[in-house]
Amino acid sequence: MTSEGFAPKNELEKKLLAAWEGEMLGEDFMRELLVSEVFMPIENDEVIQGLQRSSSAKPLVLQTEEGESLLVVFTSPERAKPFLLDFPGYGGGLLTEFKWILEKMGAGRGVALNPGCEVGFDMEPEMLSQL
Repeated sequence: MTSEGFAPKNELEKKLLAAWEGEMLGEDFMRELLVSEVFMPIENDEVIQGLQRSSSAKPLVLQTEEGESLLVVFTSPERAKPFLLDFPGYGGGLLTEFKWILEKMGAGRGVALNPGCEVGFDMEPEMLSQL
C-alpha cells in the first residue's frame, strides 16, 4: 500500500502517517493512539438525533478469512464515509478515546484502523492485550 493520496486531517493522522512511513516508531504511535479520539461506526437504529436509545451500541465488526473478529475504527469520521457506503446500516458512530473502546470491547477481538484507506492497519487481539 502507498500513502501518496493520504492527506492527514488531524494530529492522530499526522502521527499515523509518520509511523506508516517509518518516521515514528510503531510503539510510540500506539501510545499516542491509546489517548487519541477515534471514530467507531455503530448501527443507525441505535442513535436517533444524537441520542442513543439503548445502553449497548452495536459497533461494526468484520470477520477475517481466519474467522477472527475485527472491530472497525477510523482516525476521523471523514475517513469512514467511503468505507461505510458498503455498510448502509452504519451511518452514525461515536467519537471517543481509543483506550475507552479497548476497555469496553473485552479480550479476543482485534481492531481494524482505517480499513479501506491508504493508511491503516489491523491490530491482532494479542497486540491489544499488551496495551
